[in-house]
Amino acid sequence: MDHEPGPKPYRSTPMFDHLTLPAALRREHRTKPGVWGVVRVLRGRLKLSFGDPAEEQILSPGCPGLLPPAKAHWVEPLGPMQMQVDFYKRAPKL
Repeated sequence: MDHEPGPKPYRSTPMFDHLTLPAALRREHRTKPGVWGVVRVLRGRLKLSFGDPAEEQILSPGCPGLLPPAKAHWVEPLGPMQMQVDFYKRAPKL
């Protein structure tokens, strides 16, 4: 059995809500090559969209979104929400 914890984030964004979410995160952007991200919703709901191939996920507390390295993505609040992104140097366990 694997009891080893997953990797720890090396950096996290500030906490954002539906009013403070930066415009840069609302339009298409990417993590750097070799960098994984995890979008964690602490309150409310958030739509996570990916470019090629097109895909959408609805994120909520307990249902995070995984951002693979260099994959185009953007987010959209679905009403009042709070979220944060954690960054990792290797694939995290959700």
